Amino acid sequence: MDASPFPYQGPLAADQVRGRDDLVLELLERVSERRVTALTGPRRYGKTSVLARVAADLAEGGASVVWVDLYEVTSTADLAVRLDEALARAIGPLRSRLASIAASLELNLGVLKVGLARRRSERPDAEATLHLLLDTLVEAGESYPAVVVFDEFPGIVRVPGAAGLLRTKLQHHFQTIGLLFAGSQPSLMRTLFTERTEPFYAQADLVPIGPLDAAAVDAIVGDGFRTSGRDPGTLAASIVSFAGGHPHRTMQLADAGWRVAEPGARYRKAVWEEAVADVRRSTALANEAAYSRYGTGEKVVLRLLAGGHSLFGAAAEVLAVSPGAAQHARDTLLAAGEIIDDAGRLVVVDPVVADWIRHRFGL
Repeated sequence: MDASPFPYQGPLAADQVRGRDDLVLELLERVSERRVTALTGPRRYGKTSVLARVAADLAEGGASVVWVDLYEVTSTADLAVRLDEALARAIGPLRSRLASIAASLELNLGVLKVGLARRRSERPDAEATLHLLLDTLVEAGESYPAVVVFDEFPGIVRVPGAAGLLRTKLQHHFQTIGLLFAGSQPSLMRTLFTERTEPFYAQADLVPIGPLDAAAVDAIVGDGFRTSGRDPGTLAASIVSFAGGHPHRTMQLADAGWRVAEPGARYRKAVWEEAVADVRRSTALANEAAYSRYGTGEKVVLRLLAGGHSLFGAAAEVLAVSPGAAQHARDTLLAAGEIIDDAGRLVVVDPVVADWIRHRFGL
């Protein structure tokens, strides 16, 4: 079988990003105007893929890009390694300038991890090295147009003092170095940029990434099916109704439908039925494992919201959750990005998880 036109496992390549043209254009304009921007949204909403598209467009236009991945960063040493690797992988003319400046500071980019693996007496000082790496970035950024992407930025809170250090090093260079932040914990991202006690308070515009709209889903599904000789029929409408534009699940369901559909044959209603059944089967164990890790209050709130119930009504009484416990669990789930406020209505972010909960528990 040919490769599916609906990749969904992991971040997409830049040329695979669909349905996000307006957002990509907005981010490109913000970067060109040196407006510090933080892209926010739940997990699996395609933030990294969108930023990869932005980075590719910038590089094609001659700008240099440094991509710093802060996912699950744990310490100053770990942060220094992430930055070292990012500088070593920089795209564009900035790369040679970075290497030159680093050499003048007796740094060899891309090998810090090896140095930190040595015996304690032979290791470089992680904090001092982090300072030098940031100085290298800032000095090189003054020489060439550059954009720095900090992906999964909330990870920085695990490293005491790191956000403050980053702010101190960059604060006088916002007009010369483009900055893009992204994170999958919407509540924490808002805190990092809107709380007065945080180093980056009021230093970035928050730009949310929303679900794919129905027109985008229709175009993505239609193009993928037609270019491979398949009839999309009403599959896109079924996906929108089920997934609500959730990017990852939209692509997963489209892929499942594509694998069921027969080339050259007319669309059958069974294509959707078999596709959603396949996704349910393939995700059931993962959903069960993820759900089991929640506390009792979070489980109850997820069941209520998945079923379309209020947190404080009759259904909540049936499940024996107090208003106080429901509020606490709600806040925890909101902070984790597992649920969102959609125009005043709380919903479970992942439609496949919500569907699993409804089928597993009923209420």
